[in-house]
Formats: sequence, C-alpha cells, structure tokens
Amino acid sequence: MLRATREPLPAVLGPATGGAPGGRFRLLRYFTVTALVAFAVVGLALYVLQTMEENFFDQVQLDQAEFLQKAQAELSGQHEAAARGSLLAVHEAGHVNLTRLLANTLWETDFGPFVDAAQRIPIHHCRQIVVPPQAASAPAASNPRRACFAEVGRQIRALPSFRAIDVQAYAAMRASTVFKIKVFDLRGVTVYSSEHLQVGEDGSGNQGWAAAAGGRAASELTHRDRFSAFEQVVENRDLISSYLPVRMAGSDEVVGVFEIYSDATPFLDQIKSASRKFSQITAGNQARVAQSAQANQDKVYSNSDRFLWIVGSLQALLFGALWLIVRGGQRIIDRQTLAQEQSALREQLWHREKMAALAAMAANVSHEVGNPLAIISGVAEDLSYRESEGQSLAQPSRLILDQTNRIAAMMRQIADFATARNVGPEWVDVNSMVKAVCDFLAFDRRFVHTPIAFTPAPQLPACQVVPDHLNEVLMGLLQACVEDLPHGARCERIAVETTRRHETVTIRITCSVHAADSPVAIAGVFDRARAESVRRRVQEMGGLLRTSADAVEIELPPSREQAGPPLSQDAQPAGPR
Repeated sequence: MLRATREPLPAVLGPATGGAPGGRFRLLRYFTVTALVAFAVVGLALYVLQTMEENFFDQVQLDQAEFLQKAQAELSGQHEAAARGSLLAVHEAGHVNLTRLLANTLWETDFGPFVDAAQRIPIHHCRQIVVPPQAASAPAASNPRRACFAEVGRQIRALPSFRAIDVQAYAAMRASTVFKIKVFDLRGVTVYSSEHLQVGEDGSGNQGWAAAAGGRAASELTHRDRFSAFEQVVENRDLISSYLPVRMAGSDEVVGVFEIYSDATPFLDQIKSASRKFSQITAGNQARVAQSAQANQDKVYSNSDRFLWIVGSLQALLFGALWLIVRGGQRIIDRQTLAQEQSALREQLWHREKMAALAAMAANVSHEVGNPLAIISGVAEDLSYRESEGQSLAQPSRLILDQTNRIAAMMRQIADFATARNVGPEWVDVNSMVKAVCDFLAFDRRFVHTPIAFTPAPQLPACQVVPDHLNEVLMGLLQACVEDLPHGARCERIAVETTRRHETVTIRITCSVHAADSPVAIAGVFDRARAESVRRRVQEMGGLLRTSADAVEIELPPSREQAGPPLSQDAQPAGPR
C-alpha cells in the first residue's frame, strides 16, 4: 500500500524580525523612508512658512516705520504750512488796517486828488500797441508797449502832487517792516510806487489787482534775492505782498488799490526754527521706534527659532513612537508571513502527496481497466474462433457487455470527480459531489483496507458553494483519516453522510480509529495546519466547520428553496470498497 511520507519543512525562511526573503513586505523600510521624506517635507514647509512669517513681520515693521516717518513728515509739513498761512493771514490783516489808516488820513486830502489827476492821463493808445508774446518781457527799449507806459509814468511823476505824496509815504513808513507801497487806479495803472521806476506800469493783467479791484484782498509770500525798499536795497528777504481795495469813507465803493510789501523774514525764520525742532523731535521718535522695532524683531526671531526647535523635537518624538509601533507591526507581519509561507509549503507537500495519490489511483485505474480490456481481447479472439466453428456467440457477447459496462462505470466515476467547474460559487448537488469524491478516493490504495460508506439524505436541496473548494475540503478530511493517525493507530471504517438541518445542509464524517484496541477521538487525528487550511476553505464558502470527539461536520451556507428544485434525487450510497 502506498503511504504518504511526512517530510520536514525546509528551513528557507529567516527569523521573524530579519532575513526575510525578497517577496516579504518590508513595512519598516517603507515606513522609515516614507516617514523621513514626509517629516522632511513638513519640516521644510514649516521652516519656509516661519521664514515667510519673519519676513512678513519685518515688512510690517518697515511699513509701519515708513508710515510713521511719512506721517510725521506730513505733520511737519502741515504744521509749517499752517504757520505760513497764519503768518500770511496776520500780515494781511495788518496790511488791511494800514490801508484803512492811509485811506482815512491821506486819501481824501492827498491820494484821492492825485489819483484823479493821474487818471486823466490817457493810456488807451498804449494798450492798443500789440507786442508778440516772446517780447512781452523785453525792456522798454525793445518793447514799444512798455516804452509807452514808461512815458505815462514820467507824466505821472511830473504831476505837482507826486513829490508831496512821496515824502509823506516815506515819512509814514520809515523804520517799519513795510518795504514798498504801490497805488493803482481803477484802470490798473501804477500811479504811485516807492520804487519810482514802476510808476506807469500796467497791472490790469495781475490777478491780485483784479481781486482787489473787485473788493477782495489778495496776499502771497515770496522770497526775493534782491529787493528795493524805501531806504535801501535788501537781499534774501521773505516778503508778503498784499493787494488791498481802497473804499470811500462810509461807502463800499472801491476807488483804488494799494499794494503793500512787508518783511516777514524774522517770523519765517522762527517758523523754520520751530520746524527744525519739530523735525529733530520727530527724528528722535523715529529712532526710538526703530530701536523698539529691532527689539521686537529680535524677539520674533528668538520665538521663531524656539518654535522650530519645539516642533522639530515633537516631530522626532512622533517619528520615534511611530517607528516603534511600525517595528512591532513589522514583527507581527513577519510572523504572519512566516506562518503563511509555512502553511503554503505544507500545502505544497500535501499537493505532492495528492499527486502521488493520483498517480497510484491512475495505476490502479490502469490495472482495473486493463483486466476488462484483456478479457474483451480474449473474448474477441474466442468469438472469431467460435464463428469459424459455428458455435453460439450469446455468452461471449454478454461477457463483453458486462466488461464494457464495468469500464464505463469507472470512467463515469472519474469524469464526475474531474468535471471542470467555475472558480466562483455555483449551485451544486451536494450528494453527487460527495459521492464522486468518495468513489474517486476508492481507487486510492491507501483506502483498500479502509472502506468509505456514503449515506446521502433524500431530497437534499441545492447549495451555492465553490465546487473546487468543497472537493479539496472533502479530500483533505478523508485523507487525514488515513494519513494523520497517531503511531500504532489504524482506521477501520469511514462513514460519510449528508443531512438537512432546518435551512442548512450538513456533511458529517465519522472515522473509526483504534490504537491498541482503544478508540481514538477524531478531533485528535487531524493535523492542526491541515485543520486550519480546511477551516479557511469552509469559511471562504460561507460555511462552518465543527469538530467533536466522534465526528467532523461541515455546515454549508443556507439553501434557497426558491432558487429551484433540489438537485439530489435518489443518489445511491457508495458502499464499502
């Protein structure tokens, strides 16, 4: 009898924590590389973001300092402009008062009659002279219009009252800040000026004269490098000039226009001095703001470095903790992989055993088929002899038919077992599949002294299973009854039966094992690795494997009566072989 040999597993696997073959999943290596790259990217991103935050804070500091500097400069400019405006307003008010004073004291007695006499000098012919724009500012020698008005000025200065008015004006303005007085008539002609050469000039195009002739005072602050005052020529002076209307006493009628120039240099110097002091204070404030900004910036840099150090330390601790966890997971994976590889190796050994069993069964089938063929061959020769002798052929024909049926029955058994099926679940007749496995194993010489008795349940419903898995499970369990026996034990008989329990179909295998005339529990017969492999296959089909002291039961998934009529009709039990 052919017995399968129990070969030890070859030591091709490394330890659980190292020496793994190339096909094993290296979780620790992948995690280490991936985590280092990920943490490096996160660290780099944090560093870049922190640097951007520092640069943003620096830019904010610069923007605030620049804004403060601009604000202080604008404030200083507004302060100086307000001071200049106030100075201009005060001097204009003084000029208005001075004009009123002169009008009250000298207009009716002196200036009024003089202006009336000057207005009688015609100027219409001078204004009719057309001068090109490029020659408008030329001296009188090359500008006929200016030469004409200069002649008008000589005529005005030749008036008898001009000298008296000039003396009174000089006397009134002596030792004052008023540097020049000009009087215009309503035609815009300068009828009097403390600078005599300006007498006779046409000021009708001057906006200041036009405003004063309309009843409004107009003033401006100008700087003159050289200026002809009453008593001398002054240099580098800041002057305020005002065009002021002269009204008749007790009336709003404008009868003339005064232009007064007063010296504002001392006041403007005070304003400039105050502006310089303000600028110095502003510069000091700006320096303190810069120092505070630098201190804040140093604090930000220090906090940023501390933040990066803390985050980096936390990342290192997190990486270390995760690495330890993954290392433990790698060990578990290695152990599971080792167990799976050992299980796969056992399955390879079982496969070799199955192939050996198939070879033995093939030899047995060849022997079993050879005998009928030899008989058929002999009978055929006898038939040819009997035919020549004229004898009866009935008995040899029956013998040939019996042997042919014998061969056909064996071929059907082999065909039922070896029928190609799908790899997925399908509806099957459980009785037919179990009977085909039992009949096929009957050809195995290991079961010569261990008969298999199959008792099918009548009217058993169809079940949805993976046929190849069910064949593998049944062959594994039946072969275990003769392969996995303890030393000195023997299996006398194997009983296989199918039953229906409520909505499930159960296959029950009973094995009568004796060792030294003492019964052995079937639960202690099966190899644990084989039992786990069988259990896994049953679970993949959705079934359940139960093992008791006297039997092994395979509970298949619940049957579905509505799927169709039961496939098992009247399966004949496989008798002992």
